[in-house]
Amino acid sequence: MPAYAIRPARAEDATTVAEIWTKGWADGHLGNVPDELVSVRTAEAFHQRAGERVAETTVAVSESGEVAGFVMVVGDEVEQVYVAAAHRGGGVAASLLAEAERQVAVGGHDRAWLAVVDGNHRARRFYERCGWIDDGMFTYQAEIEGGTLSVPCHRYSKIVAGSGV
Repeated sequence: MPAYAIRPARAEDATTVAEIWTKGWADGHLGNVPDELVSVRTAEAFHQRAGERVAETTVAVSESGEVAGFVMVVGDEVEQVYVAAAHRGGGVAASLLAEAERQVAVGGHDRAWLAVVDGNHRARRFYERCGWIDDGMFTYQAEIEGGTLSVPCHRYSKIVAGSGV
């Protein structure tokens, strides 16, 4: 299994993060979210968002220096977890998720949470394998230009304080 270093994102990582985000988001969301959300989640939008959110982003970097995946954490929410298709199945996502759990705990929160659209079965199975609990359906307010859009999701949570993460 290749080794990956986990580190804070840098401004020069934003383009690669945006590319991973664009493709990964499509994999898990197309056919599972309202068309209105799909229409605004363009490659250009992901490039803009990745550039704006470098400070909230942690990346996994391969031995060759390639950004293999990323996670974004805000407060107690693990907002984004994506791995480039070429690096899936090698433990990158689990390493990034463990780092996100650590960041939430260090931030003073006892429990981390994240949202997963109902039809994203691959992601749901992954989170469950990592010890996250499906707390049931809720309506996630996805930020879009000019407001928010309601998206039915599963809310997953995990106790992180005192768990040694």
